[in-house]
Amino acid sequence: MAADYSIIQPPFELKFRELPRKDLVAYRDWFHRVMPERLAELTKAVKSSPGFEDWKPNLTPASLGPLGEWFFRDVETRKRTETELREIQDRLTFPIEVPGEELTNRTFSLAMDIGMYLGQVVLESVPGTRWDQPLKNPRFADHGQPVIVGAGKLSLNPVRIAVTLAYAFAAKEQSGDQLRAAYDIWSKKLS
Repeated sequence: MAADYSIIQPPFELKFRELPRKDLVAYRDWFHRVMPERLAELTKAVKSSPGFEDWKPNLTPASLGPLGEWFFRDVETRKRTETELREIQDRLTFPIEVPGEELTNRTFSLAMDIGMYLGQVVLESVPGTRWDQPLKNPRFADHGQPVIVGAGKLSLNPVRIAVTLAYAFAAKEQSGDQLRAAYDIWSKKLS
């Protein structure tokens, strides 16, 4: 775990479906404005970790392999409170077992930084891709969130990919090479 990593501070609680359009636009602007500093923060965290001092954040697909391995080793969880468990269970349509663990704020922050980095790798290596923000349909899963679009109809939410991987890493259901694998799959779908 990196010693002095600064956790990201989004300007609002990230309840995208509930935010008014002006706040979603402000979030998009904030996201792009803080990206350079967040990528520098991520680079510092990775390079300060034993075994990853030589990681090269050169926005190439090859850089995702070591980054995924580092993230796999750095994911942390905490116990959910009784209140959190109850609130989750109250929102469920069908009763399912709610895991007693949640990702830490630091892990969510790292996932956001890694998602930003993944997005930039896609932009650098897949011609015709760009950042976008779907605002038309609040029922769309990625409503209001920065996504990557390309020539096809699909969009990639790189932060969602990184958060999903964090949960899988915490549960030991995936290995660190899945960050690069996610890139390989999505780069073809966006072409």
